[in-house]
Amino acid sequence: MLLSTFFKKKDSHPHPRPVPRYEGKISVKTLRDLFSDCMDFIVRDVHITGHALGNVSVCYIDGMVSGVHVSENIIRPLTESPLLINAPNARSCMDLMLHGGVYNYAARERDSLDDIVWDLTHGSCAIILERKNVALTFETKSAEHRSIEQPTVEKSVLGSKDSFVEIVRINTSLVRNKLRDPDLKLKQTTVGRRSSTSVAVMYMQNIAKPELVQEIQRRLDSIDIDGITSVGDLEDYIVDNPRSLFPQVMHTERPDRFAIGLLNGQVGLLADGLPFGLLLPGTLPEFMRVPDDEARHALVASFLLVLRWLAFGLSLILPAMLVAVALYHQEMIPSKLLLSMIAAKQQVPFTAAAEVLGMLLAFELLQEAGLRLPSSVGQTVSIIGALIVGQSAVEARVISPIAVIVVALSGIAGYTQPNQEIGAALRICRLVLVIVTLLAGMFGLMMGLVLLLWCLCSMESFGLCYMSPLVDSKPGDILKTLLRFPLRKNKFRDPRLTDSNRRRQA
Repeated sequence: MLLSTFFKKKDSHPHPRPVPRYEGKISVKTLRDLFSDCMDFIVRDVHITGHALGNVSVCYIDGMVSGVHVSENIIRPLTESPLLINAPNARSCMDLMLHGGVYNYAARERDSLDDIVWDLTHGSCAIILERKNVALTFETKSAEHRSIEQPTVEKSVLGSKDSFVEIVRINTSLVRNKLRDPDLKLKQTTVGRRSSTSVAVMYMQNIAKPELVQEIQRRLDSIDIDGITSVGDLEDYIVDNPRSLFPQVMHTERPDRFAIGLLNGQVGLLADGLPFGLLLPGTLPEFMRVPDDEARHALVASFLLVLRWLAFGLSLILPAMLVAVALYHQEMIPSKLLLSMIAAKQQVPFTAAAEVLGMLLAFELLQEAGLRLPSSVGQTVSIIGALIVGQSAVEARVISPIAVIVVALSGIAGYTQPNQEIGAALRICRLVLVIVTLLAGMFGLMMGLVLLLWCLCSMESFGLCYMSPLVDSKPGDILKTLLRFPLRKNKFRDPRLTDSNRRRQA
């Protein structure tokens, strides 16, 4: 059952809110009461010389607007423009302000407090006309924001070096720089009662399925929470299986990967305040690919892709395999290796399971410490923990060398995953498999893997199987998933993502 059926659908609105929050006469006093104890709420009284409007009030939130734009494009025309001064009546003056008398690219007439507060909190300047019980708002957002930098999470080797920032309109422009096509559509909605976060839905018309776009839009409109402050606040309400460890939404900070997903038929989400783009639907094979695969030679890219899949399996089963073989199935170990393991464990007081579990927990502690500490210190702590503490534990006969090697290989294999959420899910599944193997040996390991595979195959992401196309395709399509064929042979899009315009090249 789709997650969206658990939510009540709201009526569509340019800026959806459950109910009007503010009521009353449009006046400076009302706005002062609403923004009481807000020292950044500024009211500037301006007199229009020789006109019936007399004094008007210019309101804005300091820091949200550009002071230069307010002064030069709003206040100066109000006091110096002969068109406004000589307007015959108040209505004509307002029409002139809306149609060029005030120098601004976006102008709106507002007759409700909800809309005025919305505009003020989103970087607009409001001219309050109390006699008419209306306000004119002009967009004067501050241009101060973090500059476009290189990706920090998804390293770009052969791709573009730009990354998303926290301003949604800048992010949409980065995508349009990659896809200069009017078929690139953008729908915008607002999520969060108090945060009023703008969320842009981007897709390629005639490529993405219309029903997929409508379903995503419906789920976004169904979200009814106070605010969106992180990716998880948005993701948990739109995925089909929010309790699953494995990610169902692809996060990316690279506009080129976002554009590739749109061309393949996926739908993208960009939220104001989040320097990431979301691509839907997400499948496990898609998480294993990186944009640089398209820039490399087909053989090199195929080798690296196969290596990632092998690392996925090693990271998942290697520690549990050591526990199963050491405790229950010693006959599976070659004789020379068994003698070496026996010699190394003679002075170690703990079982193989205790060693592996302790090393896995220590590995997680080291990783968490490296993430939380400053970058200049975190790397040093990780090296010290991995080398000095590990070596000391082996020399003190607390753990055996084979346990250190297996856990280290498993951790390194997990780091090869392109998506951090996949790596986090592997770490938890790896720990669970070790515990199950401790209780039931190789039988427990096999049952745990079968259960994991069943869960992955039964998951759906917007009607698409999470393991697609590994479980619902022809052998040729499966081979294309595990390998990267030359681009000239990759002429068609995935039929599961698009119903029409499947051909991507001649």
